[in-house]
Amino acid sequence: MDNIGDALIRIKNGYSVGKVEVTLKFSKLVLRLAKLLQQEDFVSAVSEKDGKIVVILKYNSRIPAVTDLQRVSKPSLRVYKGVKDIHRVLNGLGIAIISTPKGLMTDKEARKLKLGGEVLALVW
Repeated sequence: MDNIGDALIRIKNGYSVGKVEVTLKFSKLVLRLAKLLQQEDFVSAVSEKDGKIVVILKYNSRIPAVTDLQRVSKPSLRVYKGVKDIHRVLNGLGIAIISTPKGLMTDKEARKLKLGGEVLALVW
């Protein structure tokens, strides 16, 4: 089972049907991913309850804060990029979530720290 893909699809589907919150299966990586989305202002709040992660979705006057989510690296096909090969998402309007040796971070942080890694997802 792909926990990251499942979490991203649950968030995307929650936005598409207009839900206020979605519940994700708990793992440290999914929790860090949700916190990163909160830090980048794509979701309102992230909390942990009863072994689950609850994500409060963010809307700007009924328009979802996330237009689309795209999973890049999958369990069947891993995608790794060096720091020079990490491209900007929609000219800086979106983010790429990258798993580096120093943990999960956005493409901007990875470029600043000169780190490459596995590109997990694109969010815009």
